[in-house]
Amino acid sequence: MKHQGMTLWFTGLSGAGKTTISKAVEARLREQGYKVEVLDGDVVRENLTKGLGFSKADRDENIRRIGFVAQLLTRNGVIVIVSAISPYRAIRDEVRGKIGNFVEIYVNAPLAVCEERDVKGLYKKARAGEIKSFTGIDDPYEPPLNPEVECRTDRETLAESVEKVMAKLNEYVHVNNSVSKVA
Repeated sequence: MKHQGMTLWFTGLSGAGKTTISKAVEARLREQGYKVEVLDGDVVRENLTKGLGFSKADRDENIRRIGFVAQLLTRNGVIVIVSAISPYRAIRDEVRGKIGNFVEIYVNAPLAVCEERDVKGLYKKARAGEIKSFTGIDDPYEPPLNPEVECRTDRETLAESVEKVMAKLNEYVHVNNSVSKVA
């Protein structure tokens, strides 16, 4: 028996914790025998959307391409984990409409916290003017209005955030239910 495909779309500022939570969710799902694919924004930019810049049009196109791949995988029974800043609400809503089985997860942390966590030094470079159009500094991030899950990574542990995501996913595909697992 197969499980239903689903896209878990993690959105939030750089440094909010999208990749950390999505990796933990991926590990939990794989341990339980689910078909899972991860589309990480940084990896996708290197391989699928190389050549796109950071203008609004290019960012939208980047998210459309990620959404297209997620849609294909979702309709083929895969749980897709997308971890991408995806700063603009309208394009997130557009891909939600195309994918269908879509859970928006807002990984929320204040800008100051994200800057403290900045392991890549991107915020520092943006503040120094070395990176232009950086989301949260000189380019907007439009938070989701009604995400299915909100992870407040400045207030909750990784385990608490993962449990929120797993509980929501369970509502859709009955995670932990052996009838829904891949045979």
